[in-house]
Amino acid sequence: MGVLTEHHPNSAVHEHDYLPAAGLHALLPTYDLLSRMLDTGALHARLVEQAALEPGQRVLEIGCGTGNLTLRAKQAQPAAEVTGSDPDPKALRRAQRKMHGLNGIHFRRAFAQELPFPDGAFDRVLSSLMLHHLDADTRAATAAEALRVLRPGGRLHILDIGGHSTPSDGRLGRLMLRNSHAAQNAGDGIPRLLRAAGFDCREVASVPHRVMGRVTFYQATRPEH
Repeated sequence: MGVLTEHHPNSAVHEHDYLPAAGLHALLPTYDLLSRMLDTGALHARLVEQAALEPGQRVLEIGCGTGNLTLRAKQAQPAAEVTGSDPDPKALRRAQRKMHGLNGIHFRRAFAQELPFPDGAFDRVLSSLMLHHLDADTRAATAAEALRVLRPGGRLHILDIGGHSTPSDGRLGRLMLRNSHAAQNAGDGIPRLLRAAGFDCREVASVPHRVMGRVTFYQATRPEH
């Protein structure tokens, strides 16, 4: 059964602001509807396929929101131990209600830049449409934390807006990247971020999206040594 772990009120998790899953707290009830409208389920399925989850692996999603990707990972590999983390307790409670008694799935309230897990705790870390919300310092800290909690040889799989734009991305894609945080994802922004943290990183796929402009998939590996 999934468990939502709350931090103590004096924990560091309360020292940061965070962006709720839907952008505004009042919009949280519409988050899953918006996700369906954006067809993020198909993107999540592709990301999970790339992760190639195996029985017994420990999997973490950072910035899980209401748990859609976390749940898909568990359904794809029922014998994996899957954890979703997010700073928004209301989103996590919604995520937990979706689990319908599944075992080996957990939720933890945490910021991506301060993960409450030991070094080398996971075989896979997943991130979907989260990095473009973060400022430069938080992005760097998040990448460093993902490296830390992965075992040597473990992999980080990222899906996010950005990458190398093309004329087919259209006006919406250009508008999306005008946001100062999202613009950091343009071109090779994400690979540079991950390599600076110590990952070996490659772009796996990049596709146009009717609303988000362009979404790109990355695979980053923690070196064995």
